[in-house]
Amino acid sequence: MTTDSALVAGAGGVIGRSVAEGFARAGIKVRGVSRRPPQGSPSWEHLPVDLLDPSAAREGLRPAADTTRLVFAAYIERTDLAEQVAPNVELLDNTLGALAAAGAPLEHVTLYQGNKYYGSHLGRFKTPAKEDDPRLIGPNFYYDQEDLLRSRAEEMGFRFTVFRPEAVMGYAQGTPMNLLMVIATYVAVTKELGLPLRFPGALEAYDGILYQMTDAQLLTRATDWAASAPPAANEAFNITNGDVIRFSHLWRALAAHYDMPVEEPKTIVLDQHMPAQEPVWRRIVEKHALVPTPYAELVDWRFGDMILNSTWDNVSSTIKLRTAGFQDCYDTEQRLLELLDDLGRRRIVPPARA
Repeated sequence: MTTDSALVAGAGGVIGRSVAEGFARAGIKVRGVSRRPPQGSPSWEHLPVDLLDPSAAREGLRPAADTTRLVFAAYIERTDLAEQVAPNVELLDNTLGALAAAGAPLEHVTLYQGNKYYGSHLGRFKTPAKEDDPRLIGPNFYYDQEDLLRSRAEEMGFRFTVFRPEAVMGYAQGTPMNLLMVIATYVAVTKELGLPLRFPGALEAYDGILYQMTDAQLLTRATDWAASAPPAANEAFNITNGDVIRFSHLWRALAAHYDMPVEEPKTIVLDQHMPAQEPVWRRIVEKHALVPTPYAELVDWRFGDMILNSTWDNVSSTIKLRTAGFQDCYDTEQRLLELLDDLGRRRIVPPARA
């Protein structure tokens, strides 16, 4: 057991849920902040706090006055890049302010970013991206959050670590911006319709680019490591599974795993085609006795379109993290199939072989 007390902001998301569960298993006292109640009976305390409201944050985080570690995975999505800045900076600022007001003995903060830091959402960017690559012209809320974090660390005396994962793989209820769920749902609907598996994104993305992913459990272990590793203090690190993939290889592995024929790619706009498949999904849920997750909360097809139609390499260097002492890695293809099987066991999607 440890005397650490962790507060996980955004505990309902893919990263936050994994960290909260992983820390609790390790014997760390965990409180998780999220707007929606957690599934089941979690092994951590849930705090339903509106972090956008400074007063509500101060009042709601009073029970977290013993927090030594803040894991900040909260995020508010906005389509407009400029509109993303204010609310996401306020989330972090209000959380830190509330902990300071409560007199929390904060020692370490973990903040998560991603390859959008390097402009991956804007088109082709320098690869492999490295942590000391110069920033781009904004707006980019990652920059504003990091600047705030550095300022507050000096004022409040805590250490921090910034992680930059890509395409985090894991499951969380009601978190549709998740490539794992895009793939799982698309495969399930395709198989139910008796169709061959086709890659729905851009042809160049299928066979012409390299991509990386980050497993949520790997990120959890890195988060735990960073709190006590001297080389991680006040540093930013890229973190991925450690390999690169091509979607063409991944799609053939998916087809074999689900015992489906594979055909040539056909580019479609998922956000235009897949919402109409909700009746098919309801049939799948009934047929396989799945957890009745609302279709709109299961997957964000726009997110899938963005990832699967990116026609430029999305690769970052993880040498800095390895040199600092964190060596964990995964085979992305193997791990994706394991996660899909886990979703099947949880009855979120049909099993690969019923």
